[in-house]
Amino acid sequence: MSTPFSPARRSVLTAALAVLFLAMPALAQNSAESFVSGSIQKGLALLNNKALAPAAKRDQFEDFLLDLTDLKRIADFTLGVYRRSASPADVAAFQTAFQNYAVSVYQFYFSKYSGQTLKVTGSTLRAPTDTIVATQLIDPAKSGPPLEVSFRVRSDGPRPVVTDVSVEGVWLSLQQRDQFVAFLGENNGNVKLLITHLSELSKQFRT
Repeated sequence: MSTPFSPARRSVLTAALAVLFLAMPALAQNSAESFVSGSIQKGLALLNNKALAPAAKRDQFEDFLLDLTDLKRIADFTLGVYRRSASPADVAAFQTAFQNYAVSVYQFYFSKYSGQTLKVTGSTLRAPTDTIVATQLIDPAKSGPPLEVSFRVRSDGPRPVVTDVSVEGVWLSLQQRDQFVAFLGENNGNVKLLITHLSELSKQFRT
């Protein structure tokens, strides 16, 4: 009869742990892929709902986007090195302005793909809680190549969230950070001016 610490028991336990460890990345990737597929289909269906009034559609899309993404995390990232020197009040005001800006931008761009469907084509595990999910937006009415869109999904919190989106290889948060940091560099790091600038951009996207 083998003891709890016998070589036979240790061998079986080691093998089981090895199988579990090897399966974890696949499970994480599949979970991220399902999260992206279900969430983005929901967002496209919302934007394609012609029965909703524009104001109601925007409110519902804002709720959808806030549930899908971690906009505060993204906002802090886009401030770059200026995040450390900004006052807490300016950071909070910027996060609010960025949220309004992000909702306007994403609604504008996703509305352009009315009638298209999303197909997950694979994923890459960057870390146990950090996955890049590759997708294609397919337009059944056109014969051209589908739009390549990737989503970065983080699962290190209470729920998975999207922290960046890449369209044809261009990561939006990285692009925004470069633009915001350049703007702040030209304006002595004045975050209040950037907040005003984002508010103006939000209005332009809404109209």
